[in-house]
Amino acid sequence: MDGKQLHVRDEGEGRPLVLLHGWSCPGPFFKGQVNALKKHVRCIVPDLPGHGETGGRLPLTIEAAADAIAAFLENEDLTDAVLCGWSMGAHVAYAMIERHGPERIATVVGIDMSPKIVNDEEWSNGTLNGLTAATNEHVLNALVPEWPKLPGGIARRLFASDRPMDRALLDFATAEIAKCDPVLLKPMWASLARQDFRALLKAFPLPLHLVYGAHSQLYGPGVAQWHKDNVPDFQLHEFESSGHSPHMEEPERFNALLRSIVRGADRGGAG
Repeated sequence: MDGKQLHVRDEGEGRPLVLLHGWSCPGPFFKGQVNALKKHVRCIVPDLPGHGETGGRLPLTIEAAADAIAAFLENEDLTDAVLCGWSMGAHVAYAMIERHGPERIATVVGIDMSPKIVNDEEWSNGTLNGLTAATNEHVLNALVPEWPKLPGGIARRLFASDRPMDRALLDFATAEIAKCDPVLLKPMWASLARQDFRALLKAFPLPLHLVYGAHSQLYGPGVAQWHKDNVPDFQLHEFESSGHSPHMEEPERFNALLRSIVRGADRGGAG
């Protein structure tokens, strides 16, 4: 796959930091990281398939997103990269490593994400709203016709529900989500719901950092515990004042953490 089909914001010089966004939340959601870190690292922020300027130019699956990121890294001959995936972006990072190997990657940072978002009889660490295969069919059927009503609610769930809300941040998130095309988002959500990276993470070939929002409205503390119990080279970084979006809710601390990881000073214990 040709990585040039991705729309990529590429700023700065130094070690590559690839920032992979979440579902319905394209590249601009990482503008705080780019602005803070581009003097220190090379910030690479793609719009994944179905999102932003990439839109429908690529197949609308997690696998296609992973292949496009791998192709971009190969085309640019990038190595020793740090992959940072928020929500859906974490699954894209995992899929890239599963499909293309870890050779170009030094470490992975996941932001508030479960290895499997759909709950079933044997797995209760999917989304906190109890998403199952059956209820997901209703979500998919309603997504396009109900889309005009949805961006505000999606945006609100990105942040801690029991903390003071930054109105400007909420307005930004709502406006950016509203720009998305639900016809493109629907197959990306369907693909996301099919993913299960538990087996990969149990034998993960790289260091993995999980940034966990203590007040996340999407994933509970069981997700962090599962990673502690199962991932071989793992560090947990709990953000006590954040929900699903620590990189926006506590940006100074998050950016400092990323800069530390990119520098390689990441073996000193959980944050």
